[in-house]
Amino acid sequence: MVKTRKVGRDDSWEGIVINKSRGMLDGSNMYHFAEVRLDDGESVKARISRRLWKSIEVDDRIVKRPGADPAKA
Repeated sequence: MVKTRKVGRDDSWEGIVINKSRGMLDGSNMYHFAEVRLDDGESVKARISRRLWKSIEVDDRIVKRPGADPAKA
């Protein structure tokens, strides 16, 4: 099961990108997502920045630390 969520400032996780997507959910803004398989086996679909979305590929590792934005590891 995949959970979709906006990344919170205090969240902390890391995992491997298994898919990336984008869409205009509200009809006027483009949102970028990465589906990530976390180290514990759970999958999450997290909203990420356009800059990070453009720099990652499937099988890249991304890390989210508390107080920081997700980043390529």
